[in-house]
Amino acid sequence: MRGTWLLVALPLLLAAFTVGRPEVLPPPLLPTTFDGPTATALATELAREYPDRSPGTAGAFGAAQWFVNQLDLYGFEAQRDPFRGEIPGRGRVHLQNLVAVAEGASQNAIVFLAHRDNAGFGAGAGDNASGTAALIELARTYAPVTGASGIQARPAHDLVFVSTDGGAYGALGAAHFAATSPYAEGAIAVVSLDAIGGSGLPRLLIGGDAPRSPAPTLVRTAAVRVLEETGAEPLRASAFRQLLDLGFPFTLGEQGPLVALGIPSLTLSTAGDDPPLKTEEAPLDADRFTELGRSAQGLLGSLDSGLEFAQGTTSYVYLGRRIVLGWAIQLVLIAALLPFLIGAVDLFARCRRRRIRLAPAVRNLRRRGAFWGFAGALFFAGVQLGLFADGVSGRPLPPHVPGVADPALLGLSILLALGLAGWFVSRERLLPTRSASLDESLAGYSATLLALGLVAILVVATNPFALVYLLPSLYGWLWLPQVHESTPVVRAALLAAGFGGPLLLVLSFAQRHDLGWEAPWYLLSLVATGYVPWVAVLLGLAWLTVAAQLTALAGGRYAADPGANGRSDRTLDVRTRLRGLLHGRQRGATDQADEALEA
Repeated sequence: MRGTWLLVALPLLLAAFTVGRPEVLPPPLLPTTFDGPTATALATELAREYPDRSPGTAGAFGAAQWFVNQLDLYGFEAQRDPFRGEIPGRGRVHLQNLVAVAEGASQNAIVFLAHRDNAGFGAGAGDNASGTAALIELARTYAPVTGASGIQARPAHDLVFVSTDGGAYGALGAAHFAATSPYAEGAIAVVSLDAIGGSGLPRLLIGGDAPRSPAPTLVRTAAVRVLEETGAEPLRASAFRQLLDLGFPFTLGEQGPLVALGIPSLTLSTAGDDPPLKTEEAPLDADRFTELGRSAQGLLGSLDSGLEFAQGTTSYVYLGRRIVLGWAIQLVLIAALLPFLIGAVDLFARCRRRRIRLAPAVRNLRRRGAFWGFAGALFFAGVQLGLFADGVSGRPLPPHVPGVADPALLGLSILLALGLAGWFVSRERLLPTRSASLDESLAGYSATLLALGLVAILVVATNPFALVYLLPSLYGWLWLPQVHESTPVVRAALLAAGFGGPLLLVLSFAQRHDLGWEAPWYLLSLVATGYVPWVAVLLGLAWLTVAAQLTALAGGRYAADPGANGRSDRTLDVRTRLRGLLHGRQRGATDQADEALEA
C-alpha cells in the first residue's frame, strides 16, 4: 500500500502548475469623491436616532423610512421589497429591503448592499450604520444634478444600491435579494459593506454558503483598491481556513447566499468574525470609515469602467497574492483517497481467500446504524418540539442570538434519556458473550472499512473538499487491523486520530466565534435550521456508525455475530430454558391428569 502514495504525486504536481495571479481591473478614470465627513455625520445620525434597529421593532421601521428620505434628497425613489422572516424570540416579523437604481447603458447590474439593522446590543454606529451611510454617499455620485441642465452621471452598467434587513440574523435580506430580485440574476458583481466604520483592520470576506468562491478578478481588484487607500492589503482568511470553509461552507457575511447561487460577491469589513456584542458597541472610526468608503467607490469605478471580466463563481484557495484552483485541490484530495480504498479492498480480498464470512459483521454494522438512525430521529423530533431556536429555513443563526448556542437543559436531558434508553436496547444484541476470534475481528474490520470507503465516495459525490475532514479517519483507522494484537495504547491512539477531522471542525468554530464548549451545540443548531444539507447529515450518521463499530473492535468489545438467523447465543440460551420450563410444566400437568384418572 505504501507504493500507492505515488498516485498522489501527479495531482500535486498538476496543482502546482495551476497556481497563478488573478487579473486586476484598472483604477477608475475619475478620482474618488467620497465625502468622509458627510458620511460620518449620516452614520452618527442614524445610530443616534435609531439605536435599536433589530427586525420587527419600531426602530427598524424608522430606520427604513430614514434611508428612503435620505435617498429622496438626491432624487432617488427607493423601491420597497417586503418579506417575512423568523426571528428568535419574536416569531415571524415583517422585514423590507430598500432598492435604489441608477440606470446605465448596459442592463447588467453592479450591486452594492449594506444591512441597516442591528442586534440591539448597541447603537451600531460602526455595525452597520457606517455601511448604510456609505451606501447613500455612493449613490449621491450618480444622483441627478439639480438645475436647468438636469445632467446625470450615467454609468456604464445599472448601479443598484440595496439596504437590506435582517443582516444581523443570518443575512436574511441578502438571501431574499439573491433569490428573488431580477437585479441579482444579471449582476456582474455584488459588494457588501459591513462595519466599514470600525477600528479593526480592513478585510475581505469571500466564503459562501456553498463550496464556491467569487470571481478572483473581483477579489483581487477589491484588495488593490483598499491597498491604494489604506497603504496595506486587506486581511483574508488563511489558506488552511479557506480550505476548511470549502469543506464545510459557512459564513455569516451577506456575500454567502449570493456566492452560493453563482453570483460573484464579497464583503468589505473591519469586523471579521467578531460578534455584534463587540462591533455594535464600538465607536465609529472616522478615518477608517473614510478610507474604506473611498476604497468602495474606487472599486465601483473599476467595475463600471466597461471592461468585462470572468463572471460567476468558481472555487480556489488564496496563497498570498496567488490562487490555487479548486479543481486541482479536489483532484489531490481524491487521489489521497485512493491508497485507503486499495488497502480496504486488499483486506476484503484476503478475507475472501481465507473464506472468512463478512455477513455477520455487516449485520452488526446494520444494528449500530439502526441506533444512530434512531438518534437522528430523536434529534429532528427535538427540532420540531422547539428544542432549538427558530430561524429561517436554510439560514444560519449567529451565535449571539439567545438560545442558539445555549442548549435548553430540560429538553436536552429528555432527549439524552431517550437516546440512552435506545442504546441499552440496541446494545443487548451487540454485547459479546465470548471473545471474538481473529477471523471474526478481521471480518469486522473489513466490512467496516468498506463501509467507510463507501461514505468517502459519497462525500466525493457531494463535496470533494469535505474529504479534508474525513482523511484522518481513513488513514488512522486503516491501520487498526495491523495493530489488532498490539497494546491498547496503540489501538486507542489510532482510534483517536480518526476523530481528528470532526474535532478540527469543532475547534475551528470554537476559536472563530469564541464559542468554547458551546461549539458542538451551535453546529447542531445549523443542522436544525437546515443550513447543513440533509445529505451531509445522513453521511455524518453513517460515519458515526462506522466509528462505533471500530471502537468496539479496537476496545476488545466486538461481539461475534449471533449467526445467520440473527439470534445471539444468549437469546438461544434463554429460549432453550423457556422451552424446557414449558415442557416441564406440560409434563407435570400430564402426570396430574393421569393420577386423577387412576383415582
